[in-house]
Amino acid sequence: MAKWDNMLSMIWMLRSGRKLTAAQIADSLEISVRTVYRYIDALCASGVPVVAESGHDGGIRILESFQEAPLFFNSVELKALVDAYKFAQGAGYPYTEELESALKKVENGLHEEQRDDLSRQTGGLDVISPVRPPSVVPLLRDLEQAVNDGRTVRIVYRKANAEQADERDVDPYGLAYDRNEWYAVAFCHRSQAVRTFRVDRIARLEPTEARFEKPEGFSASVYFRDQSEREREAVGPLTVIRIEGEPDTLNAVCGHWHMRHYLTERTDREARFLLDVPTMNKYLPKYLMTFGTAIRIREPLALKRRVQEMASAIAQHYDIGTD
Repeated sequence: MAKWDNMLSMIWMLRSGRKLTAAQIADSLEISVRTVYRYIDALCASGVPVVAESGHDGGIRILESFQEAPLFFNSVELKALVDAYKFAQGAGYPYTEELESALKKVENGLHEEQRDDLSRQTGGLDVISPVRPPSVVPLLRDLEQAVNDGRTVRIVYRKANAEQADERDVDPYGLAYDRNEWYAVAFCHRSQAVRTFRVDRIARLEPTEARFEKPEGFSASVYFRDQSEREREAVGPLTVIRIEGEPDTLNAVCGHWHMRHYLTERTDREARFLLDVPTMNKYLPKYLMTFGTAIRIREPLALKRRVQEMASAIAQHYDIGTD
């Protein structure tokens, strides 16, 4: 165990309020008594009020004033916090400045060895941020505030391939981050239905005086899943679909906006889906054909035969001998 992890373990042992001898701590942590006293000196130098009392009723304890101090984190927990910040920054999370400030407060409480160790552990991971308009961050903040306040907002929104933007009033129910894009799920007053709006396509947003009640228990992620369910051709019967391929190719198959909702199991070389037969027959043969020989369909046999038929028809269509 690393030195400062042992020191954190000592703190947790002493936070119980009991007096412990150096021998008890050494035995628990499987270190020497001499090392225990070195750690006590290091903790005191870091501002932790550890007291070592000699005599019959003596022992090592921590002052009660320290009981309200912030929690301490081990090395892996600290690394996870820093890495989470990188992912949040890459996703365009609207509160990265506040998250960075919180991390600095945590880092300021570390001693020099801890900071050096943290820097070494987190230096190998980077998150490449997609290019986004600078307006997305304030839009996300305003939308989230509108969700919390239950306030209707007026947006100027440009659909994909639309020549011009249009204005509409919406009740934002929640935000979702999906496939490197931020979406607002909102009730649109014009269409009188719940719709999704890509945040980077919102040209302008302003709050109104109108208020709304968000449906109880609403979840943006559940809404996205339900939308995919509505694209199904039938309720059943369901069939297991097994597809083999290289990891990168399977990532593409599993990441498809529709297929990812039916993924039940995934390994490096195989993905399993559970899908109704009518939807499978209508959508999957053409979609899976785009991957060529990079994938292999293992189950069901009916899907495999359908792809074979399509491939044969295409090969016959381009047969030079038939021209």
